[in-house]
Amino acid sequence: MSLVLHLDTPAWRAHLAATCADVPGLVPVAKGNGYGFGLDRLAAEADLLELDTLAVGTTPEVAEVRNGGWSGDIVVLTPWSRHDPLAVDYLADEQVITTVSRLDDLKLVAERAPRARVIVELLTSMRRHGMGPGDLPGVRSLLSSPQDSGLRFEGWTIHLPMKAANALAEARELSSAAASTIEAPVWLSHLTLDDYRTLTRELNVATRLRMGTALWLGAPNTRRTTARVLDMHPVKRGERVGYWQHRVSQDGWVVVVSGGTAHGVALTAPSPGANLRQRAVTLATGAMDAAGRALSPYTIDGRKRGFIEPPHMQSSLVFLPGAATVAIGDDVPVELRLTTARVDEIREVDAEA
Repeated sequence: MSLVLHLDTPAWRAHLAATCADVPGLVPVAKGNGYGFGLDRLAAEADLLELDTLAVGTTPEVAEVRNGGWSGDIVVLTPWSRHDPLAVDYLADEQVITTVSRLDDLKLVAERAPRARVIVELLTSMRRHGMGPGDLPGVRSLLSSPQDSGLRFEGWTIHLPMKAANALAEARELSSAAASTIEAPVWLSHLTLDDYRTLTRELNVATRLRMGTALWLGAPNTRRTTARVLDMHPVKRGERVGYWQHRVSQDGWVVVVSGGTAHGVALTAPSPGANLRQRAVTLATGAMDAAGRALSPYTIDGRKRGFIEPPHMQSSLVFLPGAATVAIGDDVPVELRLTTARVDEIREVDAEA
């Protein structure tokens, strides 16, 4: 088995360093599968960038990035919950900054861990987590006298939708309301760099910009992924193949390639259907799936080839019509959504070497 991410490490690191230099207040996000690289790798890369803070998605990821070598501050993006034992324990950790999104939880945190470091999340048009305008007086009452609550207030956090009618206007309104409540840093997600710079100039408080996808996956020319041809079998039109014994429509080859559901091959999220083109693609893909002709992410002889059946756990069967243009042991390109992928190996390359 060999599903490989080929990484031009010098070029990738040059992109990371350039992004870091271009974004004052940058906070890298390392969560989930580590954007295909793994959390330990991202922790090590963030350490090389000499940044002071790293953001993770959940409390178990704190230990994972520390195991990767990160020793700085860690922001946990998932809001604090009394039902998460790790979240409760981390309140006493000097380097963990806890996100709090409910006024009742902020009061409870103040009672349980009076010296905890916290950031308060504001409710955005996402309507996922956050405190609304009516909660701000309560936040001010609790945090404006540190000698009373004891909490170390690290600022306000605003998690904007990825597609907003006017993200800058929403960020500006929320930031202004927050800063007028308590003057403290504002942490933001999903703002363009131009909008972030504009807001930074306007505000009288420090700003931080969290960045995940645009940072780690922002230089697609620095990487490619390949799968190995594990086996091949000639088939005639009408013969049955695979677990589900589908008939092939013409003469050709069953090509067994590395990579399956365990690697994230062909796993997709529901389409947002944000525009007419996306809806058309979703409809066409659904029709192909229903007809048993789903296109695979594997490219053989310059074209993506169809799945014979849904991917197996660690390998996939694709159909190559006509003559054999690959051989066992060959590597073929495979398109992976790296935010859901797990590769067998990251192979370091240097395009200029």
